[in-house]
Amino acid sequence: MMQLVDKSLGSLHHPLLLAPTRLRTWNGPGGTCGDGEWAGGVPHPIPSLCPPVASTMEIVYVYVKKRSEFGKQCNFSDRQAELNIDIAPNPELAEQFVERNPVDTGIQCSVSMSEHEANTERFETETRGVNHVEGGWPKDVNPLELEQTIRFRKKVEKDENYINTIMQLGSIMEHCIKQNNAIDIYEEYFNNEEDVEVMEEAPSAKTINVFRDPQEIKRAATHLSWHPDGNRKLAVAYSCLDFQRAPVGMSNDSYIWDLENPNKPELALKPSSPLVTLEYNPKDSHVLLGGCYNGQIACWDTRKGSLVADLSTIEFSHRDPVYGTIWLQSKTGTECFSASTDGQVMWWDIRKISEPTEVVIMDITRKEQLENALGAISLEFESTLPTKFMVGTEQGIIISCNRKAKTPAEKIVCTFSGHHGPIYALQRNPFYPKNFLTVGDWTARIWSEDSRESSIMWTKYHMAYLTDAAWSPVRPAVFFTTKMDGTLDIWDFVFKQCDPALSLKVCDEALFCLRVQDNGCLIACGSQLGTTTLLEVSSGLSTLQRNERNIASSMFERETRREKILEARYREMRLKEKGKAEGRDEEQRDEELATDLEALVSKAEEEFFDIIFAEMKKQEADAIKPKPKPPQQSSEEGEVVQEGEEAMGETGGDEEEEDLA
Repeated sequence: MMQLVDKSLGSLHHPLLLAPTRLRTWNGPGGTCGDGEWAGGVPHPIPSLCPPVASTMEIVYVYVKKRSEFGKQCNFSDRQAELNIDIAPNPELAEQFVERNPVDTGIQCSVSMSEHEANTERFETETRGVNHVEGGWPKDVNPLELEQTIRFRKKVEKDENYINTIMQLGSIMEHCIKQNNAIDIYEEYFNNEEDVEVMEEAPSAKTINVFRDPQEIKRAATHLSWHPDGNRKLAVAYSCLDFQRAPVGMSNDSYIWDLENPNKPELALKPSSPLVTLEYNPKDSHVLLGGCYNGQIACWDTRKGSLVADLSTIEFSHRDPVYGTIWLQSKTGTECFSASTDGQVMWWDIRKISEPTEVVIMDITRKEQLENALGAISLEFESTLPTKFMVGTEQGIIISCNRKAKTPAEKIVCTFSGHHGPIYALQRNPFYPKNFLTVGDWTARIWSEDSRESSIMWTKYHMAYLTDAAWSPVRPAVFFTTKMDGTLDIWDFVFKQCDPALSLKVCDEALFCLRVQDNGCLIACGSQLGTTTLLEVSSGLSTLQRNERNIASSMFERETRREKILEARYREMRLKEKGKAEGRDEEQRDEELATDLEALVSKAEEEFFDIIFAEMKKQEADAIKPKPKPPQQSSEEGEVVQEGEEAMGETGGDEEEEDLA
């Protein structure tokens, strides 16, 4: 190899490249040969690349290891240099190439990074705090004594460490104050600018937190409620909805979670019966309303602790679990109403919650009979329509009611039917209150109050039952649904009508409840095992798109008109079929009448001929009988008698003919 270097680069006349090469070999352990030395029993070759000088300095490196740690001994030997390849410069080949000047080369200066996700084991943490009153005073100083505190402050202020610390912090604070005086850091530069249209991106969602039921016996998360002030907390109701199948030792507690601390609930609510529903008061965030499994209504004040503040009496409460509780937009903020599967809707005032202020029975026959009432399993109330409320029943019927009606029978306005099973979710569109969303059986349906015969839009039949649904509070065309297979579906019917825009597998067990945050970014889903998953959707699903309101409104109106046309057509077809059926009935009656007349005539003829034949036989029988001889009289009397008999015979014959006629 050195000969190859010498020939190809010999014209450079570099002293290092022209220096001869000496190969050294050490033979035998512990000895020295040539320019190498053994130290600690290890050979160390020192090749010389420079020409020898007058005084040659040998390099020795001492290893401080045992001989046994260096492995097998290396035996080197001298041999002559061999020429493996020799390629001489080819001028003809060099002429075929042209020097490229300049040369463009791409360089990536940033560090290449990749994103990796890993599901680590749960690490339990706990937050603790200490409340210091009037600072941390020494034991010998009473913070309530003014003279002692002033004396201690003066003593501390004379300390050199205190003075140096204050001077250093003062310079930093002065710098920040000067910055605040020079620049308004809170200035809004683009306050009047219109909202920039969000770039189209694929819909997505990611899990940001998980809140698990801390109890050993897991219960289903049946209802969720966001804290009204900033949505910093989440109230979760836990219960077992299987009738008479609650495990022994199951806890009745429900919890309030802080979004920043998923390890431990902030507060435990302790009812007398498991909670099925739980709602924050929108006017007072410290007050919560709960519907119990035994039918009672409970009220909590978080400032007073975990125990129930007010509880309705069993005698005046519901008879079945309370599946719906809603706060009313009243001036006092203390009015609410509830619904249960016992077929009753009750209004309450938490200032006197012992008994309801009003009761409405869900009897669609308007007879006010509780045995005919339909069980209520979902409840809806819109603050912009204070007199109206809607109830979803176990029989798949939606009942629209008017609270301010004069009589109880008039409070049930109309009904909508279209589901094959219980209606688990019922909510009006926040932008268009005339349209509302329902979930039951395997589908989700969108209805209009103007079309009562059928829904205007609906999803396809899924393979799993749907359990809950909710509209997006910021986009009128987006809604969310949960299913029994643990899937969360996000629908955007402006983008796609037949299939969900995003389908996300949240967990392996069934999802029971769903609640969307007010800004539309966060979604909380409760599962059958009590796990509450907090998801964050992409900005495209939580930002109002351009012209979305107009598109959604026109779509609702178009589908409503279409359903009205179909209803009118169907009604017309039913009338025609009814008319045809009535025409067929009249023809049938005429035919039956004609048949009856013919039968009567034939019967009369038979009876007439029977009478004729009977009379004829009678006459024949009379003609065959011998007549008795009359007594002998004078000739004149005989003639008179014969003439009288002939006259009588003629008269009798005429009478017989008249009778036969």
